[in-house]
Amino acid sequence: MIEYGSDSWRSMPPVTKHLLIINVLLWLATILLQGTIDLTELLGLHYYKGSAFNPVQLFTYMFMHSTAGLGHIFFNMFALFMFGRLIEMIVGSKRFLFYYIVCGVGAGIVQELTWHFTLPSMIDSIGAAYGEVDYYKTVIAHGISLNPLYNQLITVGASGAVFGILLAVAFFLPNLQLYFFFFGPFRAKWLVLIYAAIELLMGLGDFAWDNVAHFAHLGGMLFGALVLLYWYRKNIGRNGSQYY
Repeated sequence: MIEYGSDSWRSMPPVTKHLLIINVLLWLATILLQGTIDLTELLGLHYYKGSAFNPVQLFTYMFMHSTAGLGHIFFNMFALFMFGRLIEMIVGSKRFLFYYIVCGVGAGIVQELTWHFTLPSMIDSIGAAYGEVDYYKTVIAHGISLNPLYNQLITVGASGAVFGILLAVAFFLPNLQLYFFFFGPFRAKWLVLIYAAIELLMGLGDFAWDNVAHFAHLGGMLFGALVLLYWYRKNIGRNGSQYY
C-alpha cells in the first residue's frame, strides 16, 4: 500500500521525483524566458522535414509543456506522481527511467510518422479552400518550399511517456481500482483499454478543434508494450523488486 502523507515527497523514488522537478522547472523557465529565448521552439518536437527540426528534440520535447494554462502540465505531472512511483518501485529506478524515455521517444517517432502521412491531405484541404485540386502535388511539382508550413508543426509534453506508465500499471497491477473522472472504480486493465480506445477514436476523427497528439499517446503505449513484453519474458517486475 502507498501512503500519501507528509513524508510522501521525501520517500518518493528518485527518478519519479527528479522527472517531476525537471518538467516543472522547464515549464517555469519557458514562461520566465518568454521574449528572450523561445524554449518551446528550441526544444519542442518539429516535423523532421522542416529546418527547425533537430533529432535531439525527440528527447527534449517530452520535458516541455504548453504555457497557455496549467492543465497540460498539471494532468501529466499528476499522473506521473500517482503512477510513476508505483512502476519505479516495481521495476527499479534504472529500468523505470529507461522505460520512460523509450515511451517518450517512441511517442515522438509515431508523431513524426503521423505528420508524414497526414500532411498531403492537410495541404490538399488548404488548396481546396481556394479551388485548387491535388494542391500538394502541384506544390511539389513546382518546387514550392513547404518549409514555413513544416516549421509550424510542433508538439510538446510528457503525455506519450505517461500513457506508457498507465499501460505499465495495467500490466503489473491489472486489478488496481482506478477512477475515470467521476466514473468508476474500474480495474486498471479495463480503464487503460478505455483510454486507448478514446485516443484511437479521437485520432481517427481528426477534429478541427482538437490539437492533441492522440497517435503520439498511442505510440507511447506501443513502445511501452514492446518493453513490457521483453520484461515479461525476463520475469522483471514480477518478484516484488524495490527501487534502487
